Amino acid sequence: MALRTAGSVLGVFVWSVAVVLGQDGWSVTYTTQSICTFKGSSVELTCSYTYPSGYTITTTFWFNKYDAEENYVSLKDDPDYKGRVTYREDEENGHILTITDLRESDSATYTFRFTDQTGKWRYTGKPGVTLSVTGLQVKVTGGYQDKTLTCSTTCTLTDNPTYIWYKNGQHLDESTSPQYKDPVSSNYEDSYSCAVKGHEDLHSPAVCVQGQDCNRVTYTKRTICVLKGSTVDISCTYGSGYDTVTSSLWFSPKQRSRWRDELIPEDLTTDPGYAGRVEYVGEKERGRSTLRITDLRITDLREEDSAEYKFIFNTQTSRWGHSFPGTTLTVTDLQVKVTPATEAGKRTLTCITTCTLTDNPTYIWYKNDTRVKEDTSSLDSDSFSDADSYSCAVKGYDNLFSPAVCKKCWSVTYTHQSICALKGSTVDISCSYTYPSYHEIKQAFWFTKWSGMEAEDLSSVPGYEGHIEYLGDKERDCTLRITDLRLSDSAGYRFRFITSGEKFSGSPVSLTVTDVVLEMDPTSVSEGENVTLRCRTKCTLVPNTAYSWYKNRQSIPNSNTSSPVYILFSVSSEDTGRYSCSVEGHEDLPSAEETLTVRYGPKVTSVSVSPSGDIVDGSSVTLTCSSDANPPVDKYTWYKKNVTSPKASGQSYSITNIISEDRGEYYCEAQNGRGSMNSTALMIIVAAVFPWVPVVWVGAVLTAGALLLTIYCTLKRRYTGGSDATTDTQSVHHDPNSDTYTGLNMKTMSPDYDTLASVHSDPNSNKCTALKKNTRSPE
Repeated sequence: MALRTAGSVLGVFVWSVAVVLGQDGWSVTYTTQSICTFKGSSVELTCSYTYPSGYTITTTFWFNKYDAEENYVSLKDDPDYKGRVTYREDEENGHILTITDLRESDSATYTFRFTDQTGKWRYTGKPGVTLSVTGLQVKVTGGYQDKTLTCSTTCTLTDNPTYIWYKNGQHLDESTSPQYKDPVSSNYEDSYSCAVKGHEDLHSPAVCVQGQDCNRVTYTKRTICVLKGSTVDISCTYGSGYDTVTSSLWFSPKQRSRWRDELIPEDLTTDPGYAGRVEYVGEKERGRSTLRITDLRITDLREEDSAEYKFIFNTQTSRWGHSFPGTTLTVTDLQVKVTPATEAGKRTLTCITTCTLTDNPTYIWYKNDTRVKEDTSSLDSDSFSDADSYSCAVKGYDNLFSPAVCKKCWSVTYTHQSICALKGSTVDISCSYTYPSYHEIKQAFWFTKWSGMEAEDLSSVPGYEGHIEYLGDKERDCTLRITDLRLSDSAGYRFRFITSGEKFSGSPVSLTVTDVVLEMDPTSVSEGENVTLRCRTKCTLVPNTAYSWYKNRQSIPNSNTSSPVYILFSVSSEDTGRYSCSVEGHEDLPSAEETLTVRYGPKVTSVSVSPSGDIVDGSSVTLTCSSDANPPVDKYTWYKKNVTSPKASGQSYSITNIISEDRGEYYCEAQNGRGSMNSTALMIIVAAVFPWVPVVWVGAVLTAGALLLTIYCTLKRRYTGGSDATTDTQSVHHDPNSDTYTGLNMKTMSPDYDTLASVHSDPNSNKCTALKKNTRSPE
């Protein structure tokens, strides 16, 4: 349909007086004549109208275009405004036009028109209301050292707005002047942006004030409205000038109470409320980051996820501040609203949401679980029966139905549309059902598949015997229990009941069975580094749970957390081991173990000696070096204390045919790729061989000589009668010319023994001289 504008943009002022346009009892009164508002915001245009008595008004609408036949086109039928326009009447003959997500192309004159039931009497309230849509821009003027920044708009804002200034995403200043009053930075990485107080989410783009490359973050969408249970991507592009980004994260100010320090944002991936549902994508693309709030299923966004989400980053010299507005996400469910019946019995059903869904969705209508219509959010029914049920969905999200609307109709209502449960646990799928009172339930059962034209009762499916239990009845309750869950039990479960005259099946409940998986990053580290453990499931367990952590199948003390993330700070070799995790209440269902390997340099380096015992001249000894290291020691080097050059290499060092020069202190050095360590020194003492054979022989000779001298003295006393008379005295001494006893000279044998002196008789006594130490006999 070809359209053309019905008027041009007039002034950019807001009049505070009502504008009355009319004649002969026909009139339209506009609250304002012109409005200046922000791109991305919403606006309400208000009017009231009058007409002579005796007429009935049946059609009211706003327009700003004609079609090719010069007919006025209601904004609701204009494709440029699809999903962004609503009409409502606030009082008798009052009418309000609301336009959301305003675009600069929406700048136009909007006019109200109404007609009577005959279509012959029509009135247009010209000239209408002029709407001007503007964005904010930072204009930079002046030279390098004296730049001026101005927050500019294309129309004049009302009510003396307060301007907010940001530098690198950090709140700086507020002023009623659109000009920035402080000196402008001369740093190339700095950027500035502005906003109007009360509309901080509609800020200007960040502008570089020196050059073209600076810190900036630009969000793809300022606001997003999505369905509960669906998946959303919140995207932004960012730049860091010439600096390298050292870290980045997404966060939500709504979660501030959970941060360790309320002034320091924490990564959304560590928030237990988003456990298993947050994933970063796009990080590999230079300067781009995308936050995806998701689960492996498509049905996990919750209404409590409605919040503002922001992206921040750090560089080597600067950072992007966290006060800069981000993207506001609103999560909504679907509801069917039924208007009262008209005189003709006609009712209108509207598929409503709490926010305007993004991307102009197409709606699908169901009557008694059968698709009847697409394309619009409203369904007109001439025969709305209390026995019929109506529900709606959005195309592309066909499994996200609104609750069915009915009074005495056929329905199945589930407590949860999707369920996540642990492998090995038990789950109850709770539901209730209704049907006309004049029907009688003949059969009620659950199924996941059709067998031909009939649903296949789970109780008769092989593998489910003793595995499922129907806890419901034949009145209202239809709860199903599944025990000892298996991964293969993940499916869509539907309740079906058969009455005396009808058959009805509920929409499916999505059951996802997950095991617990421990993710370790990294799995191999050096001492002093951090290790992050994440306890993940394929879906989000409800309610939020606590987690337990284990090392080598033993609980880690004080490790229970409400977060699925556990960090090992500054690990050491003692942290090496096998780690696992479990969910609170299911400690008997832990994850598989992941092994942490910690790399470290040699420790506890020592030297052992073999054989043990005394080391003597001529013997051999082996020294062995041992050390604890990971990776293992790849080089051993042997040193002797006070000797510069190494003695040998290898884990063992052998010394053969030892001599006295080998005595000293020995130590080893152990090395691997992480470092080196010396052992303590080991003292090697070499003892001389003791001369036992010559000593024994000398002892025997001395003993024999003493015995002969004793016999000689005894016989001599007998023959002399024991007289004390002096006999001829002989000198007993060593013949210097004889070498008979040279071998007995201990001094010639060993320095450890004294020399043996001469042995002789006392010249003044006739008694035999006693044998003394240090004397010897020539005989």
